[in-house]
Amino acid sequence: MPTKYGRRFYKLTGSGNDFVFVDARVEPAGELAHPRIIEAVCARGTGIGADGVVFVDPPTSNRERFGIRYFNRDGSLASLCGNASLCSVRLAVELGIAAEGEDFEFGTGAGVVRGRLAPHGPEIDLQPVTELRDEAGLDTGAGERRLGFAMVGVPHVVVLCADVESVDVVGRGRPIRHDPSLEAGANVNFVARDGAAWSVRTYERGVEAETLACGTGAVATAALLERWGESGSSTTLRTRSGLPLTVRFRESAPGSRTPSLSGEGRIVYRGELAS
Repeated sequence: MPTKYGRRFYKLTGSGNDFVFVDARVEPAGELAHPRIIEAVCARGTGIGADGVVFVDPPTSNRERFGIRYFNRDGSLASLCGNASLCSVRLAVELGIAAEGEDFEFGTGAGVVRGRLAPHGPEIDLQPVTELRDEAGLDTGAGERRLGFAMVGVPHVVVLCADVESVDVVGRGRPIRHDPSLEAGANVNFVARDGAAWSVRTYERGVEAETLACGTGAVATAALLERWGESGSSTTLRTRSGLPLTVRFRESAPGSRTPSLSGEGRIVYRGELAS
């Protein structure tokens, strides 16, 4: 009996943070956006396997080329995902929405993002970091120096610690993520100096596990490292996958600084969902 096939999808990875992309500019996502379907698609072993699903939607304004909706692996809708945005830049060139090297804008739940596919890979300019707090109001644990908070479209707690290799990311990250003082919960990033560089590990809200990289977490971490006097306006972080994410801050207006994030955005394969 012939097998029926449905929607085409693209599998992309951003430093090991992996996603299923569906082009919904002409044919709407429909039931594919249902949480139960999202969970099934993202399931490792029984589905495609991913940290989330991204729908490439029609633009909502003349300034945007397209919009993206990002769903976590548990089916919850997130305002922003940094690595998914980097991957969106790569896919936009693949789909002919933008040209390599061209600056263009696309919409997210956290506002407009500007991106470009540079020779070194995709790069995006995000909205300024908000709610930047030196202290998160949470107690430090063993081996931890301080905890801060930052909103990068989504909430993040950043934990400066002595050694990320010894951190129980799930055992320590999950209680922080669900701390009652954090109204919407938070992603939790553990960062430590690694020689002349920095290493970071992340417990990701919505995935409810450690992921190999987190783009907005890298921005939150870089912002707090700078605020704490540990780093400058440019910070490179080694993710759990071993690949780097680089964050740079520049003055965009008096009292406002725009973060730029660069890293990997790689197309792994394309396929079709069985219907």
